[in-house]
Amino acid sequence: MTIETQSAIHYRIVPSDPAGHLFSVVLTVPAPDARGQIFTLPAWIPGSYMIREFARNIVQIREESGGKKVALRKLDKHSWQAASCSGALTVHYEVYAWDLSVRAAHLDQTHGFFNGSSVFLCVAGQETATHIVEIHRPHGDGYAHWRVATSLPELGAQRYGFGSYVADDYDALIDHPVEMGVFALASFNAYGVPHDIVVSGQVPNLDLARLAVDLKKVCTAQIALFDPERHRAPMQRYVFLTMAVGDGYGGLEHRASTALICARADLPSTAAPQEMSDGYRSFLGLCSHEYFHTWNVKRIKPAVFAPYDLQIENYTSLLWLFEGFTSYYDDLMLLRSGLIDEVAYFKLVAKTINNVLRGSGRSKQSVAESSFDAWTKYYRQDENAPNAVVSYYTKGSLIALALDLTMRAETKGKKTLDDVMRALWLRYGRDFYARGKQGGKRIGITEPEAEALFDEISGLKLKRFFNRYVRGTEDLPLAQLLAPFGVRLSDGRNKGKPDLGLRGVRNGSFCKVANVYEGGAAHRGGVSAGDLLLALDGLRVSATNLEALLSRYRVGDAVVLHAYRGDVLMTFEVTLASDSAPKWSLEAQSKPLANARKRATWLQTGAA
Repeated sequence: MTIETQSAIHYRIVPSDPAGHLFSVVLTVPAPDARGQIFTLPAWIPGSYMIREFARNIVQIREESGGKKVALRKLDKHSWQAASCSGALTVHYEVYAWDLSVRAAHLDQTHGFFNGSSVFLCVAGQETATHIVEIHRPHGDGYAHWRVATSLPELGAQRYGFGSYVADDYDALIDHPVEMGVFALASFNAYGVPHDIVVSGQVPNLDLARLAVDLKKVCTAQIALFDPERHRAPMQRYVFLTMAVGDGYGGLEHRASTALICARADLPSTAAPQEMSDGYRSFLGLCSHEYFHTWNVKRIKPAVFAPYDLQIENYTSLLWLFEGFTSYYDDLMLLRSGLIDEVAYFKLVAKTINNVLRGSGRSKQSVAESSFDAWTKYYRQDENAPNAVVSYYTKGSLIALALDLTMRAETKGKKTLDDVMRALWLRYGRDFYARGKQGGKRIGITEPEAEALFDEISGLKLKRFFNRYVRGTEDLPLAQLLAPFGVRLSDGRNKGKPDLGLRGVRNGSFCKVANVYEGGAAHRGGVSAGDLLLALDGLRVSATNLEALLSRYRVGDAVVLHAYRGDVLMTFEVTLASDSAPKWSLEAQSKPLANARKRATWLQTGAA
């Protein structure tokens, strides 16, 4: 492609001090605003709905033009304005990068990683210009073997090499994270689209070949879901950027890549090539989730995200659709692609059901409210969250399951949730993106439009469903919905088992109360989150023995708990209640055969 470089916004980023965790950035604006150019840094990153104020990590900043210093005035916490000048304007600044997550930037002697939203100032008024970035290696012989991994298109640089990269506009610039260092690399094609797997961090006996085979199955299944006729993916190349650590889990979606963090033990090993561990299955589910976002939220968007306003909160009540539905399909795609079996899949669904039912917050907050309040509640959870908040991820995935089963049952299999996702893609993703590239307006979907689309595609009237389970707080009738598909939902709780109604976590050798569940024995007895449990009826409570101690008692027994609250010794008289933790399980039934066949069609297992 032909790129006009003379008028492009130009960045030069150097890992100037890995030991001090500093990136140095030089930004050049060929034609700054004559009234005084304004620069801003995003306050949040799309996909992570919390104001993070990345500008706080800018250590120092100065500007010059024609070799002379230009005055710079700070307007607010993430905005600056330069004095008017003639000719090109150059901004020099340093960014502190010590956030080992998928959201920001991290740099040390082992690797560098950054999201553009953390390091690239936006030139106000010139967001639609071409943006070019030069990525440099750190100085020193110790970094000679470092490479670059990103989905940014190369401009002169060789793939995986240091050099120049290009973005169509600022929005694209900050939507392609960058990893640099020494990393493992594997590649595969999914319907002709090259996909790269990049793994940073020390991982002994990493089985990259298996990872490539497994992820290819997931990617081809998702491409086929959204485009069953042409099998066209919405990107020209895709990169899985994975940081392996001792203990970690998370992912963040981007238009042609994803940033992932995982425990190295979760990655496949050549020492155990046939093992599908829980950790590896979880990692594949994470990859599946973020890859599904390539369609659902990166291109099919809520109206308020088209475009994003990265300076303030962007409120939407639709995260249950974009995150919850993605959470439904992530594990379902593992099953449909043959990576897990039906038994494993139903265990994952049961785990989600139990997570939703564990907290009383689900009866106080709807998933529509949870979506809207993500900025202040879901992403800022405290010890009372189970009693006040419902997850639009987990309950949203159950809403997707319920809608899928409802549509399949009431239309006799003629309409499914797959049809809705394809309609969303055609109307609000693929076609609108094509129009946007031709100068048309890109728009997202509103709440009323989303609900109307379900009615239109299914031929059903689903307003009552949305009132009860999306805008309302009722529990979904999953047992009733699953039965016609030959799946039995059973409660496995041992009601004779005594329970304190709290969640404890290890704190050294002690057990610290992380959550107290509303209405449980601990709540009624006065125990609070943060209390450090010391003894139960005079016997020492440790980080590992609480369950064993409770097993000696019966429901209704009165016990005395001692705990530290801060530096004060507290005494609580607690009456043990029946185990309140949900323990639902799902079991596939082979008969009647008609139900088993409907289940096979839904899950696409080819069974029965």
